[in-house]
Amino acid sequence: MMRKLAPTGIAAAEIDGMTIHSFLGEQHNSRKPHTIKASDSKLEKAWRLVEYLIIDEMSMVGLTLLAKLNRIISAAKHVDPQIPFGGVNVFIFGDYLQYRPVYDVPLHTDFSLPSRKNSSKLLTEKEIQQCVARSLILQINCVVKLTQQMRTEDLQYLQLLERLRQ
Repeated sequence: MMRKLAPTGIAAAEIDGMTIHSFLGEQHNSRKPHTIKASDSKLEKAWRLVEYLIIDEMSMVGLTLLAKLNRIISAAKHVDPQIPFGGVNVFIFGDYLQYRPVYDVPLHTDFSLPSRKNSSKLLTEKEIQQCVARSLILQINCVVKLTQQMRTEDLQYLQLLERLRQ
């Protein structure tokens, strides 16, 4: 079985899926965290037969959101949390030169670079989760890069896009 998720309603509708936030059970603009219990039967049922996960518009998915998704799937599948996404095969799609995540850190953030923050300061729970998600991204073992623009018919706009990518 396959589950399809995307960060926005429009992107989710395009792939006949659901938004990541809806899947996580979060209300729109809610600051209240959603608690996940390992014994959540609804969650277990939703993921019991899932072997493949498709995530579209990955440029809009941040490290915090990816870590949360990983944690929920692992809990639902009752597997070792060190197994990425609970053993579900994940396919990600998106153009990383498009929109960034809103209120989150982009997937390409390199935590090994020195930051302006005090390096002796302890990491917050959120920062730890972002590092976990970054390690998930670094475990990707197959990348397919599509280079031919298929949806742009305006020649001038197409040439502009090609120049931006060089």
